[in-house]
Formats: sequence, C-alpha cells, structure tokens
Amino acid sequence: MFWKTFRWSFVITAISLVLAFLYGGWPALVLCIILGILEVSLSFDNAVLNATILRKMSPFWQKIFLTIGIFIAVFGMRLVFPLLIVSIAAGISIPDTLKLALEKGDPHEPGTYGYIFASIHPIVASFGGMFLLLLFLNFVFETRKITWITWLEKPLAKIGKIPLISIGVAVLALLFATLPLEGEIRVESLVAGLIGIFVFFVVHGLGEAFRKYGEKKAKTSTTLAVGKAGFFLFLYLEVLDATLSFDGAIGAFAITSDPIIIALGLGLIGAIFVRSLTVFMVRRRTLDSFVHLEHGAHWAIGALAVILLISMSYHLNEFVTGLVGVVFIGAAVWTSLIYRKKHLTTKKA
Repeated sequence: MFWKTFRWSFVITAISLVLAFLYGGWPALVLCIILGILEVSLSFDNAVLNATILRKMSPFWQKIFLTIGIFIAVFGMRLVFPLLIVSIAAGISIPDTLKLALEKGDPHEPGTYGYIFASIHPIVASFGGMFLLLLFLNFVFETRKITWITWLEKPLAKIGKIPLISIGVAVLALLFATLPLEGEIRVESLVAGLIGIFVFFVVHGLGEAFRKYGEKKAKTSTTLAVGKAGFFLFLYLEVLDATLSFDGAIGAFAITSDPIIIALGLGLIGAIFVRSLTVFMVRRRTLDSFVHLEHGAHWAIGALAVILLISMSYHLNEFVTGLVGVVFIGAAVWTSLIYRKKHLTTKKA
C-alpha cells in the first residue's frame, strides 16, 4: 500500500533533484531539498483536510484532483501565482517578471522580485487568512457528536447557533488585523480580506449545495459526489489547497526567490508528497480510525489563519507555522489512540 501510493512521489523527487542540480549545481540541489521538507512539514494539516473532502468524491473526481489538480498546485500556486502577484504589484508583464525573478537579486533590495513579493504580503495574507479563518469557524461553530477540546468546542457550538456569527467574527478579525497598517496597503488588505470572505462562501456554498444535490439524487447520504457535486467539491478543494499553500509559498522566500527552485522544491517534491499522503489516508481510512484528526487539522488551520493575520504587520518565522500544525496534528493522533483504546475496552467489557 505504502509503495503503491508513494512510488511516483519518490520518482518525481529524484527527477526534481537532478533538474535542480543541472540548473544550479549543489547549492540549488540543497535548496530544493530544504524547500521540499519545508512544504511537507507545513502542509501535513493540508493533507488531513484534503482527505476529509476527497473521501466524499467519486473515484473519477479523485483522479482529476490527483492529475489536473496537481498541475494546478505545482505550476499554478508555486510558479504562476508568485509571478502573477509580483507582475500586478510592479505593473510589469509576466515575461519581464520572470526575467526579474531569474536575476536572483537580494530580496531585501528594493525593486527585486523577492522584495516586491514581500511588500505585498499583507494583501496575500489578508485574503488567505480570511478564507482559512472561515473554514475553521464553520467547523467549530457546528454541533458534533465527537468533540476534541470538549470544554471549548461545546460552548463554541452553542455560539454557532447565532445567525451570521462566523461572518461577524471574521470581519472583526480583519478590522483588527489591518489596524496597524497605514495608507494604501491598509485599504488593499481590507479589500483582499473581503474578497477572501466572498470567495469562501461562494465556493463552499456551491460545493455543499451540489454535494447535497448528488446525495439527494442518489437517495442515500453515503453516495460519493459525482457530476456537478464532484466538480464543485473539486473546485472547493483546489481553492482550499491553494490557500493552505500560502504559508509555504511565502515562507520559501526566506530561503530563495528563484522561481525555478521554488517550483521544483515546493511543487514537484512537496506538493506531490502531500497529494500522496492525502490518498494514503483516504485508502487506509485513517480518518475513521483517528477520530480527532479532522479536529486537529481544523484547529491547525485556525492557528494558521491567526498567524497569517498577525504576519500582515509583524514578521513571524515560517517554521513556527509548521511547528504549530505538527503540534495540533500530533496531539490529535495521540488523543485519537486513547479514544480508540478506551472504546475498544468498553466494547469488550
């Protein structure tokens, strides 16, 4: 099972490392390895969350996510996205932006690719932070049979019955996050955050509506999403995957601003390993065995949302982001094992 799921990840990793070496020698190879490790460590919660949605999709749409979806993840989020936002911010064409990126200038020097990308971080963080915060709030404001941090999740579920509470909390968080900012960047960050809220509700709403449509049509709540339901779950998953990749895409610039190395390290190595990990969890039905894993992933997402909003005004070490995710996921695995052992003992008795 392990080799069948991860074999292509290892093959593509080997190819990526060879390409990195041919492109920039040993320094490029080392950077590529570091970025690959960074992406996997930062995206473990991403894989868990992806698995919760992917298991609802039909085999056809799972394959689409793992083929077309990986193309979007690698070339869209890890290569085109940074180029696009730098192009817009600098007011230059994509080819000129790529040329600027390949110049490998000091990211602390005004006018360089890395400097421009860093200067618009508040806008990117505002959009991503709002999307992820709403994802977290929608989860904790729902009543669930199984809870994890019970003393906190039960009161939050009661609060969640207040109409539009998640939007109110998100808008309030956005206003507080943009308070330290000044001038044009504050206005742009506010607009980006509002767009993030809008995108979340459009994509999430369509995904939920068509999932229910597919279930109703099949007259069973256990049906895997097909057709329109599968398409909108795929769309939701892609936006979610892209948003969860912000920390890695932004954190990569602390290591290198070279778009080729970023695409090889974050994309071809990191993103594909995360995809394989997602598939592994779906096929092994890991989420059924580890009942708190989905909770841990959402709490990690909530923490990431807060970190993104704080990072709009204050620099935070990117490895802190990864460590927070690992702590939440690790704690969820541990408590899930305790929960499973307790309930097995109860059944035997």
